Amino acid sequence: MADRTGSGSVSRRSFLATTGGVLAAAPVVRSASSKPTEAPGVLRAESEAETPMRKIPIGVFDPVYDHLSLDEMLEKISALGIEAVEMGTGGFPGTRHCPVAELLADSSKAKAWKRKFEDRNIRVATLSCHGNPIHPNPEMAKRDDESFRRTVRLAEMLEVPTIVTFSGCPGDAPEAKHPNWVTYRWPPDYEEVVTWQWKEVVIPYWREAVKFARQHGVKRIGLEMHPGFVVYNPYTLLELRQAVGEEIGANCDLSHLFWQGCDPVEVIHFLGKQNAIYHAHMKDTVIFKDTAAKTGVLNFSADPAKFAQGSVIFRAVGYGHGAQLWKDVVKAYMDIGFDGIMSIENEDPILPGEVGVERAAFVLKNVRGELLEGK
Repeated sequence: MADRTGSGSVSRRSFLATTGGVLAAAPVVRSASSKPTEAPGVLRAESEAETPMRKIPIGVFDPVYDHLSLDEMLEKISALGIEAVEMGTGGFPGTRHCPVAELLADSSKAKAWKRKFEDRNIRVATLSCHGNPIHPNPEMAKRDDESFRRTVRLAEMLEVPTIVTFSGCPGDAPEAKHPNWVTYRWPPDYEEVVTWQWKEVVIPYWREAVKFARQHGVKRIGLEMHPGFVVYNPYTLLELRQAVGEEIGANCDLSHLFWQGCDPVEVIHFLGKQNAIYHAHMKDTVIFKDTAAKTGVLNFSADPAKFAQGSVIFRAVGYGHGAQLWKDVVKAYMDIGFDGIMSIENEDPILPGEVGVERAAFVLKNVRGELLEGK
């Protein structure tokens, strides 16, 4: 490819040479698991001997039961032995089982709503309003920002410690109509886009949003690291956290990190070391190796009915990776003292709806039980 020259233009060769030099000069940040193997093993053994493993509650994200009423859903999940819930309060998850406006308007209704869960020994652990509050379309941004703020106020009223959402993604300029997700910084136009997005939109919005949450006693905002949004991996999560405050943490959904090449246990220890994991979605991923070998992992099928044409699909826990890996994942959460819930989110096209939840719960109960028994 010929090099482009001109004002503000950097050749691809120069870009790679420059960034390579920066990487070579940068200090290496090691996680606990990247140190020599002997020492961490000893440290972990001592820690585990002193602190018993916590029984992390197994929960479910409620949109999978949108076809049921609240009472019908509670009967279903009680029978499954589900111990906690993540409730949709707006945005993409909707409000099927949580009438946010009604509850905010009447504290007695809010208490009665929460009591339905408590009567079944189910903990309302998280309120989720996944949306794009920095969408370039002002109406869409306003809608999702208002949903976020209502969720914060409801969390305060119900004494729910954690809310979950997306970071959102702006356009590439004030007059843009659609979000622009940039992951590679060359040619220089893309670096300019990312710099503008973070400086002019992302950080100012989230600085104000964190301030609002803080005023209402909400100290844990779990951002799902999701493709299409500016926070899509641990690096971008920590970049935003450093810029606006420790109220920002992760909704650690490993399904979006498997295909990016992340090691799930490494991620949990890396973020856990910084007390930056506030919630955990439990969802698996399959990478079709033959397809990925030909087309790469960014080959997603937009049509769920044609998922086999893509390289990646989401599966129920244990149906993308084996039970041993999920045992390692649960142990990693126990090791870092994770005090949230393991929330099953089922988007499996082969085991849809309630079936996928049941299968995932079975796997998680088994591996958690083995760990608590010391196996």
